[in-house]
Amino acid sequence: MVTRVILVRHGESSFNVERRVQGYLDVSTLTETGKTTAQQVGSALADIPFDAVYSSPLGRAKDTAEIILSHLKHAPKQPFQTQEMLKEINLMAWEGLLFTEVEAKYPVEYEQWKNAPHELRMTVAGENGTVEYAPVLELFERAKQFWQSFLPNHQNQTVLLVAHSGINRALIGTALGLEPHCYQAVHQSNCGISVLNFSGGWGDLVQAESLNQTAHLGKPLPAPKKGYGGPRLLLVRHGETDWNRQGRFQGQIDVPLNDNGRSQSNQAAEFLKGVSIQHAVTSPMLRPKETAEIILQHHPDVPLDLEDNLREISHGLWEGQLESEIEAEFPGELHRWQTAPAVVQMPEGENLEQVWARAIAAWDAIVAAALTRPPGITLVVAHDAINKAILCYILGLGPEHFWSFKQGNGAVSVIDYAGADSQPVLTAMNSTAHLEGGVLDKTAAGAL
Repeated sequence: MVTRVILVRHGESSFNVERRVQGYLDVSTLTETGKTTAQQVGSALADIPFDAVYSSPLGRAKDTAEIILSHLKHAPKQPFQTQEMLKEINLMAWEGLLFTEVEAKYPVEYEQWKNAPHELRMTVAGENGTVEYAPVLELFERAKQFWQSFLPNHQNQTVLLVAHSGINRALIGTALGLEPHCYQAVHQSNCGISVLNFSGGWGDLVQAESLNQTAHLGKPLPAPKKGYGGPRLLLVRHGETDWNRQGRFQGQIDVPLNDNGRSQSNQAAEFLKGVSIQHAVTSPMLRPKETAEIILQHHPDVPLDLEDNLREISHGLWEGQLESEIEAEFPGELHRWQTAPAVVQMPEGENLEQVWARAIAAWDAIVAAALTRPPGITLVVAHDAINKAILCYILGLGPEHFWSFKQGNGAVSVIDYAGADSQPVLTAMNSTAHLEGGVLDKTAAGAL
């Protein structure tokens, strides 16, 4: 059993349209588009029975939550509540200003906000004169305190939180172990849906099932953050195999797609049909290569490169085995793999440090090549372990966070770059709505 938390950012507001800083300021209202997309969220979540629903008390979030609630088929077990700790980041003197005005009036601070948010400081009046205030650091601390107070009261429940871009990013960041300097590295679109699974209390494993899904809004892929007009990379896991379905460890044994895996690949192809893909790279193994070829049927002129470093992790003697067989032959090792993967050496196979080294080398080379071409989209199709290593790398996480990201068969993640020296942004992660039609990942996933 897990505690499932579904995070939603509020719908488009008048300040969003005007490109004004909102923060704590409770003046902007939902636009007609914002109301419509809130209804679409409600429809997408309608069948999920929630135990509780919370929102920020700020009008744009509270109104979004109330619209969503009106579309749910099951009334939450607990009354709807607003929660002060879900308010947006407090940006003080900037609030109400256009972003262009902030950039002109506070050029140094604005540069910190974009590139080193953890270093941003503002001065506020205190009892003994002015004091420094660190908005992003305060936000991360508030997010951490929210989880610490929230989780004991909602064990094994499903809860909806409706809030804001900044606090949602801090909630995701603190749950996954991100540092405040990664504040800008996770994107939250208006009415985007994210799903976090908590295995226990604060400090226990948290899995990001998905981040910033927008398919329910009629947008297969979220728009990039402002300023991120460089390369966009789509990271896809291959479709299902029989061994995925059976729960057998695959690794580098070259198991092909099954019929459901080909169906998932065709669904991913249809999902990405309207996306302008310029280049594609795949692991040379059968299951990702066929997935890539199926996706590219709608992009016949796109070259497909094979990258050997994208091969799946080598499980060595575990390959072809079920969990029960591994436990019988290697007692206790499977539990270590599930709880402390970074310290496990696969018998006659690889450890995660080795997987990290080659996966990151492959990714860096793919990004470097993309940066030499005109801005466009590159498709990368690989495997569960490889994709998890890449996602961790993008967010500055090590192998100890291996289990923090779910990768469903046929799922799509989106990573955007502004340029060669920019921090990448995880714009969406593990989108699977094209496979089952809902916001929850219902793929078999199976063993790696």
